[in-house]
Amino acid sequence: MTTSYDCSEPTQRSEGLAAAQRAVALKQCIVLPTDTVYGIGADAFSPQAVATLLASKGRGRNMPPPVLIPRIQTLDGLATEIHPDARRLAEAFWPGGLTLICLAQPSLTWDLGDTLGTVALRMPDDDVALELLTLTGPLAVSSANRTGRPAATTAAEAAEQLAESVAVYLDAGPRADAGGTGSTIVDTTGEVLRVVRQGTVSLEQLRDVVPGVVGIDGGTPAGPEAGTPGSRSEPAAGQ
Repeated sequence: MTTSYDCSEPTQRSEGLAAAQRAVALKQCIVLPTDTVYGIGADAFSPQAVATLLASKGRGRNMPPPVLIPRIQTLDGLATEIHPDARRLAEAFWPGGLTLICLAQPSLTWDLGDTLGTVALRMPDDDVALELLTLTGPLAVSSANRTGRPAATTAAEAAEQLAESVAVYLDAGPRADAGGTGSTIVDTTGEVLRVVRQGTVSLEQLRDVVPGVVGIDGGTPAGPEAGTPGSRSEPAAGQ
């Protein structure tokens, strides 16, 4: 049974968060608002739940979902050998529309798909999402749409595409400011940080914090020849 909750109303928000927490514990999928677009989420540490998420989107293991976290300190629990510049970007843009690809902690027993030993992490700038993440812990979250279709900017758009494959929909109104644009994704696993998807955080903003970030076209502030090889893992349509 699928249920939708209007999170602009305090009682429904409380009930919806509790229902979403129960659904995640049961390895079901939920839809939640973020500061960019709506996302479909599941327990990041349950291979069964992640497989259900990927199937709901019509996506294979070669397109692993990013993981949303409730606080910047969680970065150290899920990633290892974190680049100092990655920390600078997290401190500058989290919570916000920036996803960081990091080396995953090898001790973690999870299966997000074919990640090649990496994990894409983000702390969203949305009160409902952060409150839910505080209750559930890290969630595997991808844009709430069928693969190949536009990302949902409303809960209704998400429900139109995902229907009964989702147990709980948390509706917090349209994501008008994002315009359907997802987060900027930066690969931090090499010696030089590299943008692998341009989103809501511009290259100029990134370079204000880390001047040497390589653009998606391979260009650097000193010219395109100064880059490094491509990313180890690129979430194709993440949050």
